[in-house]
Amino acid sequence: MKKIAAQKIEVQMPKIAAALALAFLTFAALPSRRAAADLEGFGALPALHSGRLKPLDTIARSGLLLLRGKQSVRFEGRSVSAIEWMLDVMARPRRADAYPVFAIDEPDLRGMLGRRRGGGKYFSYRELEASLDKIEDQYAQAARLEPAQRSRFQSAAFNLGERLGLYQSLQYTLQISATSDLPAELRDYRAAIPAGLKAIHAGQAKARSHPKALEALNEYFQRYQFLSERAHFRPIPPAQGDAAEQWQNMGQALLEAMRSKAHPATESYAQMAASWARQDFAGFNEVLAEYRKSLSSAHQGPASWARHESHYNRIAPFYLGMILYLAALMMVFGSWLGWRKPLQRSAFVFLLLAFAVHSAGLFFRVVLQGRPPVTNLYSSAVFVGWVAAALAAELERRYRDGLATAAGCAMGFATLLVAHHLMSQGDTVEMMRAVLDSNFWLATHVVTITLGYGASFLACALAHLYLGRGFVGASDPKAQTSLSGMTYGVICFSLFFSFIGTVLGGIWADQSWGRFWGWDPKENGALLIVLWNALILHARWGGFIRERGLMLTSVFGGVVTAFSWFGVNMLGVGLHSYGFTDKAFGALILFVGVELAVMGLGARPASVKLK
Repeated sequence: MKKIAAQKIEVQMPKIAAALALAFLTFAALPSRRAAADLEGFGALPALHSGRLKPLDTIARSGLLLLRGKQSVRFEGRSVSAIEWMLDVMARPRRADAYPVFAIDEPDLRGMLGRRRGGGKYFSYRELEASLDKIEDQYAQAARLEPAQRSRFQSAAFNLGERLGLYQSLQYTLQISATSDLPAELRDYRAAIPAGLKAIHAGQAKARSHPKALEALNEYFQRYQFLSERAHFRPIPPAQGDAAEQWQNMGQALLEAMRSKAHPATESYAQMAASWARQDFAGFNEVLAEYRKSLSSAHQGPASWARHESHYNRIAPFYLGMILYLAALMMVFGSWLGWRKPLQRSAFVFLLLAFAVHSAGLFFRVVLQGRPPVTNLYSSAVFVGWVAAALAAELERRYRDGLATAAGCAMGFATLLVAHHLMSQGDTVEMMRAVLDSNFWLATHVVTITLGYGASFLACALAHLYLGRGFVGASDPKAQTSLSGMTYGVICFSLFFSFIGTVLGGIWADQSWGRFWGWDPKENGALLIVLWNALILHARWGGFIRERGLMLTSVFGGVVTAFSWFGVNMLGVGLHSYGFTDKAFGALILFVGVELAVMGLGARPASVKLK
């Protein structure tokens, strides 16, 4: 009877796990509960920002990430979403100024702003207003220096100045912040245009007879010229066609109204801003619905893509993937304590579902950007994890012992966590740098060499499992031999794609810069991966290392790959420093330290003698 019950558990548990995972994904994909104001619909409106048409939701999320490092802010006991925060900044600036959205990590800078130690790192704009002159002075001093020459305090002051500029540009996207009734102002403006233009066309002498008309129009001109220069994004679509460069900000569209009929979108945004300022949600929703209807009719393409991207932001597939990878990893760990087969199979099901969600998110980014999957540091982290999970799924299909599942889930979770932290740099679907603007080479050199990155890190993860099982006395010879075989095969995979990718990079460099090889830091890093993988294989073939030596060198292969991937960007020199980020420096040093410690512990004699 016990045997029959165990067999039933072994068969049913993976099915139950799959049902639970699918229910979780279905629940996550459901539309959010309908609120009084249709913020989700407002967030789906398209606008031009940083050279790309994107939904307002993306602009709001990237803006709040740059300021606070998070996609929401807690205020008055509740969580305020990014799109609600941005709408408040644009339409209810007095309230928005009280949100604690400025994260300041540097203690000396917080001290300059009057915050005592231990007083928290988040500031509101209202708290910073009294120190704006000081911040501007420190920002100007830091701006005169190269990034490498700035002290930590100066870097923090420069960063704060940049973020204040972003916040102020959002304030002036729809209206001057002191505006009390934008629709009424636009009505007065439209009424002032005929008389003002008549005075201008009448000539200088006759214009003196209409001083008020001329002064009124000039005042509006000054206001909207200021708006056109300060606005953060362009929400006004072209009258005809969908060319991105023809989108206008509010100030540009209002200035254009002096020469032609006012764009109806300006009135729609004015009405929405006024309704939101009054917290008239019914009026806000009514104007929004009418505007979305007209937008879908006249600009179906941009409206549709913005809506899809907004849904993608809400579903957050990579965040869901992280949860599934972590759940699968916990199941594998549990299988080492009991219910071995059912939990291993359930973990494999979760790995496959996590990989499917990961793939869906990756595919959407490819379609959205119209580019191969790797275009910047963020997308490389996503792709490295995808490669590791794909290889791990294939290894698990062959070996069926849960070890590849553990390594693949660990890598999938870790790389998506890295990508999550890289989101704080702003919009992750950025415009391509000129030298990278080639789909052919992005699809060959960049993707190929990133395949090598993913394989190297998976080999490192497998080596961790091998050494870790030895630490806790679980060094089953059969499992250790399986791990050795998997690691060896993955290193061969990594060497092949790293070598091909490096050669293709040289050909691309020859076409772009007129030389095949220039000992650039990134080129040297790619070469190090090739040489290290070749060294591992030759040492194994020559008998200089055995299973344990293979694992120790594979762990260090992760260090070499991390340096090539992130380290050379932090040097800030060379032709390949495209993804510079100083925040990753501490994490890289910690990673290297941990890997060296693992190598040191793993080099000790094993409790069970292995071949």
